[in-house]
Amino acid sequence: MRTLRLILLTLFLLGTTAVQAQYNRDYFFWVGRQCMMDNDYQEAIRTLNTLLRFDEEAFEGYFLRGIAKYNLDDLLGAEADFSTAIRLNPVYTQAYTYRAITRSRLGNYDDALQDFREAIELRPDLPGPYYSRGVTRLLNQQFEEAITDFDKFIRQETKVADAYICRGLSYLHLKDTVRAYENYDTAIKTNRESPNGYNRRGTLYMQQRRFGDAEADFNKAISCDSTYLLSYFNRALVYSDTNRPLAALDDFDKVIQLDSTNSLTYFNRAMLRSQIGDYNRALEDYNKVALYSPNNVLVYYNRAGVYAQLGEIEKAVADYTSAIDLYPDFANAYIYRGRLRALLRDAKGARSDRDTAQKKIAAYRERLSDSTYSIYADTTQHFDRLLSFDSKFAGSAFERITGGHGTGRDEMRLLPLFKFTLMQPDTTLRVEHYNPKRLADFYKRIANPGMVLSWRDSSLPADSLVARDKAVAETLKQQVDPSWLTLFERGITQSLIKQYTNSVNTYTEAIKINPSNPFLYLNRSTTRAEMIDFISSIDNSYQRITIDSDPANRLHNNSKRTYSYDEAVADLNKVLKLFPDFAYAYYNRANLNALSGDLPAAFEDYTKAIEQHPHFAEAYYNRGVIQIFMKDTRKGCLDISKAGELGIEEAYEVLKRYANTE
Repeated sequence: MRTLRLILLTLFLLGTTAVQAQYNRDYFFWVGRQCMMDNDYQEAIRTLNTLLRFDEEAFEGYFLRGIAKYNLDDLLGAEADFSTAIRLNPVYTQAYTYRAITRSRLGNYDDALQDFREAIELRPDLPGPYYSRGVTRLLNQQFEEAITDFDKFIRQETKVADAYICRGLSYLHLKDTVRAYENYDTAIKTNRESPNGYNRRGTLYMQQRRFGDAEADFNKAISCDSTYLLSYFNRALVYSDTNRPLAALDDFDKVIQLDSTNSLTYFNRAMLRSQIGDYNRALEDYNKVALYSPNNVLVYYNRAGVYAQLGEIEKAVADYTSAIDLYPDFANAYIYRGRLRALLRDAKGARSDRDTAQKKIAAYRERLSDSTYSIYADTTQHFDRLLSFDSKFAGSAFERITGGHGTGRDEMRLLPLFKFTLMQPDTTLRVEHYNPKRLADFYKRIANPGMVLSWRDSSLPADSLVARDKAVAETLKQQVDPSWLTLFERGITQSLIKQYTNSVNTYTEAIKINPSNPFLYLNRSTTRAEMIDFISSIDNSYQRITIDSDPANRLHNNSKRTYSYDEAVADLNKVLKLFPDFAYAYYNRANLNALSGDLPAAFEDYTKAIEQHPHFAEAYYNRGVIQIFMKDTRKGCLDISKAGELGIEEAYEVLKRYANTE
């Protein structure tokens, strides 16, 4: 509907073209408009290209071509055309408005808000810019300012249901459910044929466990649009919560008919099938989810339970082992694997798992007041609850930096954090171009050719790492006064076998002995970040999904992470206080800023890293990635090209995709 309004407004604007215009110019405008009305945007662009070859000053042509590109999801191209229209006509209000909308979709909220200011200053009487700016502020989580803009829009336009939905969502995020309901009610009264208002109000009912009201709203939403899968999905959750599993399964089946690749629905359907004893079909669903999300610990953990119910004990043990490999602090997995090992008459293994689980549970409970560890506290909870639609299995945070669903950028990742790690001596690569004296002295003090500062995974096999950890533990037992160097090495081995909790504790002990050593803080920071990132895969670990035309839904795609990297960043700040010229600390802090959504701060820290280490290939690469996401593709590609020149092989895959996108 919004696209149609945009086109109609454009037609009105272009209809005022001066009568003196040449015949060919009028003809091409007419053909371009006709193509737009027929939703043939590619033909519209070809026609407008011809017009603009004849008349390079036709700012309306650039504006109309920008709209066509926008509707083809060529957002960068649309932004460029709107910018050209503004350059040719600096008081072109609609060009500012639609460039702002485009920049908002690109995530460039600051520039979008500036464009809205320009548009509103030029035409404060137009309601449209207030609505669009309200959506941008909503996406940017400026909820009170968004409400102000929606108020201004609604004073002039009282029949736009989406405005009430967005204002209601803003109130909801401010914890004002009364006003949220009022706005959803008004949205429904304004447009009783749209499913959006019913779905939004129904979701709020469901959150407040008013299941009868929620079901009625989802039924109504389905009657409005029988192809809108969100309605079926939400109604399935209501059916499940009200003990009607077969009805819930029917609705999940309909969602999968509408979207056969929706792994979240397969996961929910698998849990529901398990609950009613349909284990074989539950297993089929879990197998599909394991294929789509191979790094999610809950897939293996839940599937192990299904294997156990089917009597396939060895496969169940293997899945619990996979879950433990992914998350070695997962007490639940040890508990259930121990029980199954007892059934297999593996008394030693069962006892070991039982003891390990009890130790981890006790350790977590001791740290409930510690913000770093409190996220581990409920390690024995049940993980069979159904998940809401605004959820998705998460990979690592380094993957999530792309925000790439539907953007074509899924293959572009940040290179990970630097840390001291263990490598095979013949594969150890220490940076030749950057070896400040303090780092060189530290290497000499360590006197271990296999310990290296790197972002790459350890080249040592898993069993070798476990053996190394045990050996270092024995060395510590023999020391009357533990050496900080030995503690440092133990922290590394514990981190590499994913015993993050123990690793952080060990680094802390080393820091107590040697509080002025920046490298201890560096590794503790990295371990804390890895720990927080990993725990997010099982505890509220689902990232928002689906780019949706409804701004109320799109907000969830931009939600900030639940977990904070503050403690990891605090360690890096300490590193830089002790070692102000340490390039790797700036690089790591840049990564954490990027993962927290602060791309400008990340850019600044990557730049500082490069100033200290001009041949810092990884910093060039990551700064390039950040610039691409900040929509400066040209400069981003230049940085990634430099990274390739300096030896980062991943650079050329990115350049193949983005070097010619401008």
